[in-house]
Amino acid sequence: MGFLKPKAPPLPPVQPTPEPPELTDEEKAQIKKDRDAVERRRKGRRSTILTGPLGIQEDQEDATDTLLGKN
Repeated sequence: MGFLKPKAPPLPPVQPTPEPPELTDEEKAQIKKDRDAVERRRKGRRSTILTGPLGIQEDQEDATDTLLGKN
């Protein structure tokens, strides 16, 4: 019987978000340095991927001869 289900209690009031702490110039510089390092590592990893979304993007003249024929 669906009409006998107890009602859910009301939601508590929403608390306002606290103000972010003030950062010093040294802390801002450290955060920027960390973000730059992460970005450099990400670019380095991305450059090792040699295929595109459609597979290997190689022209026929770039294909090399192998023991089984042309790739």
